[in-house]
Amino acid sequence: MPNKRYRAERLAQLIQREVDDILLKRVRDPRVQDVTITGVDVTGDLQQATIYYSLLSDKASVNEKAQAGLDKATGLIRSELGPRLNIFKVPQIRFEKDASIAYGNRIDELLRELHQKNEL
Repeated sequence: MPNKRYRAERLAQLIQREVDDILLKRVRDPRVQDVTITGVDVTGDLQQATIYYSLLSDKASVNEKAQAGLDKATGLIRSELGPRLNIFKVPQIRFEKDASIAYGNRIDELLRELHQKNEL
């Protein structure tokens, strides 16, 4: 059913925009100040949402702190999403680090190394 998929995609876009805004304006935890929301996946039944994020730092300690801060803020974020999205039931949300950013950076690094070797 294309209509269900469209609704899930539209809800994912709305969640991404609103969570970004909530993190910026409502969450006071310093552990999440450098978090950027990169995408959201919503299940077809609109009951669960996985929110992907990235950080400027690659340090494991920073990543762990950011994840802990996001996990702690989940309740506040869900309570804020309800009125903003104007939906009957707010999906359960979980945060997951977006691995595609690190993967892309690694590919860029390998291409640079290859290019430098070819110049020699």
